[in-house]
Amino acid sequence: MLTGIDWLMIAAYFALLGGVVVFTMKRQKIKSGDDLFLGGRSVGWLAIGASIFAANIGSEHLIGLAGSGAAAGLSQAHWEFHAWVLVMMSWVFLPFYYKSGVSTMPEFLERRFGPKARWILSLVSLAAYVLTKISVTVYAGALFFEVMMPEVHITIGGTTIGSFWIGAVATVVLAGLYSSIGGLSAVVYTDLVQTGIILAGTLSVTAFALYHLGHSGVAFADGTTANSMADGWAVLKQTIKSTDNVEAFGLWHSLSHKAFPWLGVVVASVTIGIWYWCTDQFIIQRTLAAKNLTNARRGAIWGGFLKLAPVFLFLVPGMLGFALHHNHVVVGGSQFAIPLKAAADGTMVINGDTVFPTLVQNLLPVGFRGLVVAGMIAALMSSLASLFNSVSTLYTVDVYQKLKPETSQEKLVKIGRMTTITMTALGLLWLPIMKAISGGGLYKYIQSVQSFLAPPIVAVFVLGLLWKRMNLKGAVWGLSVGFTLGMAKLAANALWGGADDYAFIQDFYFSGILLVLSIVIVVVASLTDPAPDAAHLNGLNFFCLDAKYKEENRASWNWVDVVASCIVVGLVVCAYAYFWTWLD
Repeated sequence: MLTGIDWLMIAAYFALLGGVVVFTMKRQKIKSGDDLFLGGRSVGWLAIGASIFAANIGSEHLIGLAGSGAAAGLSQAHWEFHAWVLVMMSWVFLPFYYKSGVSTMPEFLERRFGPKARWILSLVSLAAYVLTKISVTVYAGALFFEVMMPEVHITIGGTTIGSFWIGAVATVVLAGLYSSIGGLSAVVYTDLVQTGIILAGTLSVTAFALYHLGHSGVAFADGTTANSMADGWAVLKQTIKSTDNVEAFGLWHSLSHKAFPWLGVVVASVTIGIWYWCTDQFIIQRTLAAKNLTNARRGAIWGGFLKLAPVFLFLVPGMLGFALHHNHVVVGGSQFAIPLKAAADGTMVINGDTVFPTLVQNLLPVGFRGLVVAGMIAALMSSLASLFNSVSTLYTVDVYQKLKPETSQEKLVKIGRMTTITMTALGLLWLPIMKAISGGGLYKYIQSVQSFLAPPIVAVFVLGLLWKRMNLKGAVWGLSVGFTLGMAKLAANALWGGADDYAFIQDFYFSGILLVLSIVIVVVASLTDPAPDAAHLNGLNFFCLDAKYKEENRASWNWVDVVASCIVVGLVVCAYAYFWTWLD
């Protein structure tokens, strides 16, 4: 139950959010599509990196990643160690995007290949955003409200509406409101504030979980007992080692593992990482809003540094929650317990999607609980607002403006805002379906779906930048056939129970197979048509860059960017080095 002080913290957050939105609106008047969708291309690197981080911290982290930590340990940490992919994006992909002056990723494909490639990616992206990102984010946000604020309800005509629906509607409407009114500037600068709230709130969960576990009195093998915060980590490791299946909590699993075979995970996570961080409108749009290429690159590198945090903000707390539950630790006079659910075999297991809200509800003192709830609301609204803005950009620029190129800038702003309102409504309409079909494991769900969508996009973008012989036919066939095969796999999972029933096309192995097939299709199809004109490819392919382009790109970075990139990559190496053998 939230207290008056907790509600005061939440109210202070909304007041701060409103102030930032008003400030950005006064600072920049929205008169054109660039103002609405790209913040007038005037954003600095600090805000860009914070916005990348805040946009990424969505429902799959708040609900799904902590649940994954409690059920499967570090199995999905690979997706969170993708800071190095952001560094790669900043040096390899970003210069092409920024220098081309495009507003969307489909627009870049049109520059490189032609209109057909743009249409395919635009339509697939719009459908994917509504059916995966928006729906999952709204559902998980509503679930968080249901667990955290069970006392909140309203009664209309004898019908009681609970916190699940109140939280869902409030979050979606508010996020859609400031996204449509303030545009990307409002989204980016509120993200800058919300990043601090998210970090402070979620780190407090980790700290209090370690404190309670470290003072639990659990006995160690040497006869001593846990009586300090520093003992919390030792208790966690001992608890995991005492379970029947220690491997389940490790970083790597055998090739025959049904859910996370190491080879499939490596290929799928890297493929999804390159798609998400290097080619997805949701992320790239923030870097395109930079005032220059230097700020765009530094923003991406700063976002990479922040990207390492989710392992310690959500996944580790999930594991700590498992240890608190397993050791029956008493917190505030009551035994800590995570709600259970029935597994497929009828046994009762931890309900992963309730782990993080349960930690917040049971561990945090008054005031801190309100701070964390404000942080969770911040993360959910940030992710939703970013999604709405990206979808609005895709539809307005890549669909509406292509069909009606004579449309004025003022009309484009109106269409963009109407699109945001429409996406808000669709997200709410899809919520009952998502609530009915979701059986938990949101993080695994969204990564599996993305593993079916990512391979053809990665193949087309990477080959387009590295192979000058690739042409429109290769892009169209690669995207079309790749998406068709990916959707066929998704349909097979829905109809016949998922990859556990047919390991030879396990989700993450399938991602690797689809990537190889997409590359083969692109190459073969490209070779059946003439090569594109080399002059057309200047600034669109690594092997077709003139001296001016190279000179301008070199002038956009210095030793600071190189050192910062090395630090980020070094931190990823250190994280892998520690967790590789942390349970030995």
